[in-house]
Amino acid sequence: MPLRFTLRQLEYFIAVGEAGSVALAAKRVNVSSPSISAAIAQLETEFGLQLFLRRHAHALALTAAGRQLMVEARRALAAAEALTTLASDIGSEISGPLAIGCLKTFAPLILPELRHQFEVAHPAARVTQYELDHADILEGLLRGEIDIGLTYDLAVPGDVAFQPLATLDPWVIVAPSHPLAGKPEIVPEDLLDEPMVLLDLPYSGDYFLGLFDRIGTAPVIAERTRDMAVLRSLVANGYGYSLINTRTIQDQAPDGKRLAFVPLKGGLRPLKLGLATARAEFPRTMTTAFAEHCRAMIAKNGLPGCKPA
Repeated sequence: MPLRFTLRQLEYFIAVGEAGSVALAAKRVNVSSPSISAAIAQLETEFGLQLFLRRHAHALALTAAGRQLMVEARRALAAAEALTTLASDIGSEISGPLAIGCLKTFAPLILPELRHQFEVAHPAARVTQYELDHADILEGLLRGEIDIGLTYDLAVPGDVAFQPLATLDPWVIVAPSHPLAGKPEIVPEDLLDEPMVLLDLPYSGDYFLGLFDRIGTAPVIAERTRDMAVLRSLVANGYGYSLINTRTIQDQAPDGKRLAFVPLKGGLRPLKLGLATARAEFPRTMTTAFAEHCRAMIAKNGLPGCKPA
């Protein structure tokens, strides 16, 4: 029996089911509301089922039948996407979707340039980027929500492969007026009585606090933030020192005030920045191409936005 509905109609159906509104779904998929409404009406006619409960001044709600069909519609679109990906991989051209997750602390530094140069070299690639913390990158890889992650070698599970790209030494950042700013290097004992601004992200926070576990004491945490830009501005305005692993070219905080970077010696191992992927017997051509691109570009030019070691 020939199909009388299209994958596009299924896409619109899923968009409405997730958004709970024709208007919001239309914005998300960038088509007109009448087109969405027509697609839903055609599906209901074809299936002989009511897919949504329509209540005036309320969001659309899936019927029981609609919820069951939503599950199968998602599977159908995933299968169609897999066919597209397979055809792309079989061909010689690097094309199709690529979802990249990048650790949010250094995404502004390295991801735009790496992505741009990859898209210039492979114009048929359709890249989507996500700025995430380390835990979300690992989870996204294992769920199949992202194809490749740019992150650190922190607590990487066995079912995730990690390819190092660069080694990043730890640094202490302070305001130029801070007493530690003029030192050629800092050791952990120099920080014992100083207020700290902690980058309080999953895994990263534990990594930095591990410095004090090793010397058997606790830091004086004055401020916590999950945002690197906020951290830089807090430090530049004298709220304390912080620990980071990215020695940026830019020595200014977002508010224009300057920062001083001093090497931290002893207590913390360098982190490795690299590419994380879910282990697969047959990795996608697109993912492999992006990994090779990153390795070649960083080997030649170093990390974008960062001073060479």
